[in-house]
Amino acid sequence: MNIDGVIARVDQLLLEEFELEPAQLVPEATLREDLDMDSLDALDLTVLLEKEFEVDISEDDLVKMRTVADVREYVRTRFAEKAS
Repeated sequence: MNIDGVIARVDQLLLEEFELEPAQLVPEATLREDLDMDSLDALDLTVLLEKEFEVDISEDDLVKMRTVADVREYVRTRFAEKAS
């Protein structure tokens, strides 16, 4: 899977799991305020990403992910690290 595929899969997971509309997935959209995700949703997202991309996400890293762009960048970076 290439980087574009990784980002597309992140978006697909967000759309499917959290019943979002594609128009909501703009980079600056905040997970909590704009997408109405709570702490339980954040944990669900963590589990999804860990399973899908076979990465471990620490609680510290989870707290840093505040926007759609943050999630995309985190997964992209971790995926690239794993691939190398």
